[in-house]
Amino acid sequence: MTDIFGTDRMRSAVLAAWTASPARFREDANAEEDFALGGYRDRLIVELAQNAADAALRAGVPGRLRLSLREGVLSAANTGAPVDAAGIESLSTLRVSNKRDESGAAGRFGVGFAAVVSVCDEPVIGSLGSGVVRWSRDQTAVLVAAEPALAKEFAERGGHVPLLRLPFPAGPLEVPGGFDTLVRLPLRDRSAVDAVRRMLQETSAALLLGLPALESIEIDLEGETRTVLPDGWKVVSASGRFSPEEAAELYADRPTEERARPYWLVRWAVPVVGASPAEEPRPLPARVPPVVHAPTPSDEPLDLPALLIASFPMATDRRHVAMGPLTDFLVERAADAYVELLSGLARTPKLLDLVPGLMGKGELDAHIRRAILRRLPDAPLLPALSPPADAPPPADDQPDVVTGRQASVVAAPGDLLRKVAPMVPGLLPAGWPSRHPAITSLGVRRVELADVVDMLSGDAVADREPSWWRSLYEVLPADDPEALGALPVPLADGRLVRGARGTLLLTEGSTLDPAVLAPLGLRVVHPEAAHPLLLRLGAAEATPRTVLEDPLTRTAVAESLDSADAEPVSRAVLALVDAAGLVAGEAPWLSDLALRGADGELYPAGELLLADGSLAGLLDEETHFGTAAPELVDRYGPRVLAAAGVLDGFAVVNDTDVMIDPDDCDHDLDREDEWLEAVLDLLPEVDVPPVAREFSAVRDLEYVADWPSALALLSRPPLRAVLNPLRLLVAGEVVEVPSYTSWWLSTHPVLAGRRPTQLRLPTADPLLFGLYGDAPAVVDEAALSMIGVRTTLTDLLASHGGPDELLELLGDPSIEVDRAQLRALWVALAGVDPVRVAPPRAVRAVLDGEIVVADVEDGHLLSAESAEAAGEPVVVEAPDLLPLVASRPLVLAPFDLAEALSELLDLPLAGEEAAGEVTSEGAVREVPGAVRSLLPTAPTTYVEHEKLLVDGVASTWRFHEGTVHASGVEGLARGLAWASGQWGDRLAVAALLRDPAAVPLLLAEADLDSWTAST
Repeated sequence: MTDIFGTDRMRSAVLAAWTASPARFREDANAEEDFALGGYRDRLIVELAQNAADAALRAGVPGRLRLSLREGVLSAANTGAPVDAAGIESLSTLRVSNKRDESGAAGRFGVGFAAVVSVCDEPVIGSLGSGVVRWSRDQTAVLVAAEPALAKEFAERGGHVPLLRLPFPAGPLEVPGGFDTLVRLPLRDRSAVDAVRRMLQETSAALLLGLPALESIEIDLEGETRTVLPDGWKVVSASGRFSPEEAAELYADRPTEERARPYWLVRWAVPVVGASPAEEPRPLPARVPPVVHAPTPSDEPLDLPALLIASFPMATDRRHVAMGPLTDFLVERAADAYVELLSGLARTPKLLDLVPGLMGKGELDAHIRRAILRRLPDAPLLPALSPPADAPPPADDQPDVVTGRQASVVAAPGDLLRKVAPMVPGLLPAGWPSRHPAITSLGVRRVELADVVDMLSGDAVADREPSWWRSLYEVLPADDPEALGALPVPLADGRLVRGARGTLLLTEGSTLDPAVLAPLGLRVVHPEAAHPLLLRLGAAEATPRTVLEDPLTRTAVAESLDSADAEPVSRAVLALVDAAGLVAGEAPWLSDLALRGADGELYPAGELLLADGSLAGLLDEETHFGTAAPELVDRYGPRVLAAAGVLDGFAVVNDTDVMIDPDDCDHDLDREDEWLEAVLDLLPEVDVPPVAREFSAVRDLEYVADWPSALALLSRPPLRAVLNPLRLLVAGEVVEVPSYTSWWLSTHPVLAGRRPTQLRLPTADPLLFGLYGDAPAVVDEAALSMIGVRTTLTDLLASHGGPDELLELLGDPSIEVDRAQLRALWVALAGVDPVRVAPPRAVRAVLDGEIVVADVEDGHLLSAESAEAAGEPVVVEAPDLLPLVASRPLVLAPFDLAEALSELLDLPLAGEEAAGEVTSEGAVREVPGAVRSLLPTAPTTYVEHEKLLVDGVASTWRFHEGTVHASGVEGLARGLAWASGQWGDRLAVAALLRDPAAVPLLLAEADLDSWTAST
């Protein structure tokens, strides 16, 4: 075995150095262990490939590497320069590389081979035409143990020695055919085999891209083979050599060995599909680690969709990039190269996937991203359908390419983009996603569809034909009407207006004559531009009805009376009314249309009457109404003129969702504000105004002269419906109130010169007789009741103001009321809530047995010529007080209703005006026992007076402080009946007291009383 490489000399020198300084032995052992277990722990395949690349570069031949894992042995065969003595010495020496003068060499630190230590204790290397060298941990341990000077260190390390410091000559090594050098690594254990298998599985084309001298890697993994090639990648490289001045500045903080290599390299690679120049980027393969390669993989994260290989200076751990001036320089060169990479790819939306985001996964990643993002917005990378603003158009055969800052993107289909490209500078083609984050990073201006619509103006569209606009509408998205709200629309009269809303489309087969409609100033779309999209955007189909409802038609109608030539407008409108088949009242605004009257003057249609119409004979001759010109009637007929507002019968105002509020309810009706006030008085106060879902009212009632005929007309369908109560929604509940028409009629003298509320039906409640006049039978009773004619006392008192009205009538001395009727009216009034009534100024009362009308202040009689005061009227609540107030007007009603009437009329009770003190003396007597047969609860005693005086006034009885005082049989009978609560039996008690023997007959007669009456 020939020691070709002088390994004996190398071993002797190392052993001598260790023996002379055992600390050196310890240092070498620790250093090798640090590299094997630290910076190079998983770099075995990378370092073998790196050595193979350097060998091929040194020999100037294509580099190939074959890696084979079989039976626990990893073999690495490569082409290139054979291993020599300098190489062996470098492999056996830490931190000393023999490649420092080789430009382009990947190895530069002299420690890469230490990666074998992590998996192998017996590495072997040999080349064809050269020698074979091996290293052995066991043999090294034997030699170290034989040195006494190293015994202590050897023992303290537990026999662990550096593997690669002592090389040994080895026997022949069979190098595979086609290769020049073989590295054979018997793997230490199962764990080492698993680690190597994993590293072989992860080997990808990225390794070859970092080592361009290596063309391929063949991998034999226990019989399964594959070849790794750098195919399908787009690569951009930049490199150079520093001048001495640049090197002095950039390498100031780097070790001396690195300063001897003043070269720099930056390379970007991205997987692509397709052939140049249409190469589109693809995602990085899963086997490619997302890290910076310097030039082999580091632990520096790089979350970009491209592979970066650069000669970054590494920190002492050989895993991370060392930050500093050199790194800053290379970051800028990497950013330049990245822009060049993107420039060489196909200009498709896939480019956006290569635009980095703002957030990096590490300091270096963020540094690189920021440098790239500073350059990208100004790089001409993007295709455009139109040149950028203020730029000359390109040559015919050269497509537009713009920078991000010059570009615009619109989220729209391709047909639309091509249509609007002349109006949008630097417009990206279809397929470029407007919401992609990269669009913002590139500085591309997002143009919304609404903005594109705004750009359709000025010279850009001045000469566009209507057919061009139709072709534009064809490609516009119909699902975004808001963005298209200001879309230009060409009109038939040559105008170009903004917005489809308010325009009219003439459909195929339309009978409308544009020439007739011209005086209305309508916005009719040019027939060659008509498209269904305009209907979706608010245009209306030009039917007679839609043309009538157009705001411009309404404006023309409203202004027609002041127009210098109203006839063309009236002809156009009447033609539309005829074609639309409108009926009277359907379009009330047409009543403003200027039409010619029989006297030759112009009138609003609503102030013209049809000469043969039902309304013409009902109105006062002095009204402002005119009669429609005969030629208008002959030409258009009564139906069309009535539909246009000319009055045939009463005009009806119809409305929906009307708020019953003075600020919102205004239909130009006579006394409408008074009706509103009357209705609101009927309703409770609420925060939200009441609403009438449907509102109908007859207008022009104030001009009627012939009321019998008018009422007959109003009481027949369809007008009869306006007399029905108006239904309101009040605080969530439905409430009925008088309609405007019925209220108006109720407040005017329309029935024989009297208001309906002053009259009653012939079949009305008998208690109303004498209070109200008889209503003439001009219409049916139901209609009369709807306009306010009185029907029953109950309805009167329930109506708004009804109780006040009744009290006012009772205070009218010209009205006659009998005593029974008066008593019944007081009974009914006692049930009215006092808050609904204002105290009357006069009341109908009884004085000296006569019914009189007395002033409530001093009691003077309004029904007599004498003005002498009789005293304030009082309400009598007990019969024994009658003698005490006999000189005053008395309100007489059932005693149990006295308090209610007192409060309602604001009059005192009799007991409040008279003290009722018994002022005479009497004797206590036993009440006859026979009385109890009629009055079971009668008191046992009473006080008999020869002449009973109460407040000095002679009386027959008084029930005072629980005691009955009486004078005579009649007085005693009344006192006992009142005290027993059986006032209705007073006459029977008097008969009993006069003739006790008559009691059986009286009781028998009582048994025969009507059961219905008694209950």
